[in-house]
Amino acid sequence: MSVIFASLVYENQTQQVILQGYNLLDNPSFNLFMNNDVASRLNDESESNEFKSLLRGLPLTGFGNKHLEDILSASIQEERDWAIAEALAETWLTHTHQVIWPWNMERDKRNARASLPGADLVGFIQSGSDTLLALGEVKLSGEKKYPPSVMSSMHQQIDNLLKNPESVAQLLKWLFSRCKANEFEPLYKASLAYYFNSGKSAITLFGVLVRETEANELDLQSHGEKLSKILSSPSLCNLIALYFPGKISEFHTRLKRSENES
Repeated sequence: MSVIFASLVYENQTQQVILQGYNLLDNPSFNLFMNNDVASRLNDESESNEFKSLLRGLPLTGFGNKHLEDILSASIQEERDWAIAEALAETWLTHTHQVIWPWNMERDKRNARASLPGADLVGFIQSGSDTLLALGEVKLSGEKKYPPSVMSSMHQQIDNLLKNPESVAQLLKWLFSRCKANEFEPLYKASLAYYFNSGKSAITLFGVLVRETEANELDLQSHGEKLSKILSSPSLCNLIALYFPGKISEFHTRLKRSENES
């Protein structure tokens, strides 16, 4: 699926691995995407607004309200580059692959500056009448070489999702507690039934690389070839490179600039 703020530069497929590279275009549509979609995902705005609404509905005195506003005004806006890259990847996959995210991992942080373990991407994807687990990793790189060194780490982590039952078991337990007794429970059950009945091969994997260089298929090519040798249908792995229109260091200022322009 095409988006109006990106241009497909290269695309290739080797068996069950699809490689795609996109230039993100420096235009008003991209600025709106960063401000509306990426910022909302990054700051978990829907949950944050519900939280604020509940607290402001408490039977507080004027003294209590003063202290409430002290707490609400102390919230920290996430500005770390890697966190913005993850939010960018999630919203990109929502637009292009209709991936469903049952949970925003920002909610799992006990510390505003925490980095959480486990897969970066955990959700569901629907293909016809089938529902599949969607798991993956996001990497950000400011290196100039092709491929950047972070691709080795991405490869290892995706390989781990395919071969390590302990890693998958932990993810499934984590996902269960966030899908039970809500609208995502049917998707959870359907994806797991398909996963187990297929011999643990019914899974869609994503590896998203975000970087500031010129587009080059070498970013994904060698690791795509290696992964193609260990994947079989109905498994599918999408390796996607998103080439940012500017410097990585501009990530958080881009969000602020978009906000001022909207």
